[in-house]
Amino acid sequence: MPAHPVAQGLVAGVFIVALNMAGALLVLLVRQPSERMLDTLLGFAAGVMLAASFTSLILPAIERGGVFPALFGVALGALAMDAADHLIPHQHPVIGREGVDGRRLRAVLLFVIAITLHNAPEGLAVGVAFGGGHFREGALLTLAIGAQNIPEGMAVAFAALAAGFGKRFYAAFVGVRSGLVELPMAVLGAALVYYVAPLVPYAMGFAAGAMLYIISDEIVPETHRKGHERWATFGLMAGLIVMLYLDVVLG
Repeated sequence: MPAHPVAQGLVAGVFIVALNMAGALLVLLVRQPSERMLDTLLGFAAGVMLAASFTSLILPAIERGGVFPALFGVALGALAMDAADHLIPHQHPVIGREGVDGRRLRAVLLFVIAITLHNAPEGLAVGVAFGGGHFREGALLTLAIGAQNIPEGMAVAFAALAAGFGKRFYAAFVGVRSGLVELPMAVLGAALVYYVAPLVPYAMGFAAGAMLYIISDEIVPETHRKGHERWATFGLMAGLIVMLYLDVVLG
């Protein structure tokens, strides 16, 4: 891993994007998984993000700058995602269209925008951790986001296929494309907090708040809408346990 924090953010961004790509390309190799399996996998991703928000972002932010900057960042991150949800037209595979009137946009574009909004805070979180000089937290967060990017990329690609966004190759392309935003966001997050050090606790809190908002507003509702909430909950608990175990073992 390079020594410079921004370079670390770049390497981490490439890593998590590559795993998202691997997950999306599974649409070319395996048959359509059951909705229950997809909901379980997305629940696992939510559990990983939930634990990572606290162990790798909120707690280090509090240690670095105190409780008020960290919590202010959490609130700001949630509010920013809420504003984006209401202002930017996008389409979820289950919830449907949200944001301002997007009828002139193609459905596939609205779908990609939705997943991009979902993935941007993940890349930002990884970059912020490295840029703030928290190498351990950054490495752990990279592993966590990367691990959950595999089922997430797969779920996006299969959701695109089920929604009628073309054949398997195009569905894979949709899944890959929607995860690419994590790379520039990782570099941006690392550069921002590295060159403006006082922003570190605010930025870490912001990234955590954005991810927590996504878990509650998007992932949990989408995994509970088709009667698979029990399996989705088991998946969430499994992701939470795995992430907490990694935090202790790698600590």
